Amino acid sequence: MFQLDSRLAGDTLEVASLRLCRVLLLNDRRYDWLVLVPHREGVTEFLDLAPDDQQQLWQEVTLVAQVLRNAQPGYKLNVGALGNVVRQLHVHLVLRCEEDPAWPGPVWGHSPREPYADEAGQEAVGRWRALLEQEIQA
Repeated sequence: MFQLDSRLAGDTLEVASLRLCRVLLLNDRRYDWLVLVPHREGVTEFLDLAPDDQQQLWQEVTLVAQVLRNAQPGYKLNVGALGNVVRQLHVHLVLRCEEDPAWPGPVWGHSPREPYADEAGQEAVGRWRALLEQEIQA
């Protein structure tokens, strides 16, 4: 049975569930940062997924990437699956701009997260959920 890694659960807010992945919002108000986690137990690498799931993952990455790009045209979209700290397979999609605090370096380890206030976090989740649903229906 699939269980989300406790560190991901503690650092994110749930936005939606797609056919293969959970879509999570990193709880850091400074970045537009979504994370996809396949609903598959014991998967640590892309290669651990069945071929059909590999294709589905990239379709969902593309979908979420389009949502992010539409939300902030002109920003740089970073996509990565590192797994050095959290081994469970997850894909980060982060919009970057010259005004973000870590620019042009990596966002990981740059500075402590600045979590959303409760209401602002729920508003952000609602915004990303609506944009995702809009893109799915397009």
